[in-house]
Amino acid sequence: MGRGKIVIQRIDDSTSRQVTFSKRRKGLIKKAKELAILCDAEVGLIIFSNTDKLYDFASSSVKSTIERFNKTKMEQQQLLNPASEVKFWQREATTLRQELQSLQETHRQLTGQQLNGLSVKELHNIESQLEMSLRGIRIKKEQILTNEIKELTRKRNLVHHENLELSRKVQRIHHENVELHKKAYAVSIRNELGNRDTEDTADESHAQVQVRLQLSLPEQSHYETSSNS
Repeated sequence: MGRGKIVIQRIDDSTSRQVTFSKRRKGLIKKAKELAILCDAEVGLIIFSNTDKLYDFASSSVKSTIERFNKTKMEQQQLLNPASEVKFWQREATTLRQELQSLQETHRQLTGQQLNGLSVKELHNIESQLEMSLRGIRIKKEQILTNEIKELTRKRNLVHHENLELSRKVQRIHHENVELHKKAYAVSIRNELGNRDTEDTADESHAQVQVRLQLSLPEQSHYETSSNS
């Protein structure tokens, strides 16, 4: 059987009322958390028990949620009431003007102007602010210089590595040129020796031919003498 419909009315029994409050409070907070996570919504929940005990939940913070609620509520009311909207922007302009004047006065004091009438404590506060500013500037300057030194060191190492690579390439090319020169010289020597052998062989052949011719000439003369007779 299904559960019966619960009548929504005040529970008279204090114990049952406290138990129901505890269960429903936990369930309500659980639902609020789920709504904030699932829907990316800003959720704020404030619960006071009948004993004035506070229970709250906020997806960001209760204070910021309340401030946002009050601001949005005021803006909505101003949109409905043009006169209130004008007053609102007048107050905003006055506030911004005061903040600008305060910032300008502080800036002049930090630059050493309009120090008349300031107490020793106020002058000490200005001095402390300047020291903090200088400390922050020095830290930032040191950080920038450190980063620049690191970058220059990295570039120097990179250039050094490239120089080593180029030096190795030059040495390899020089070695190859030396080897090619040796090979060319060896080929030239072999060609020269081959030409000399060819010339010597030709000279020997020519000499042999001349010897044979000289040996055959007297026989030819004897043959011619016999014919004439």
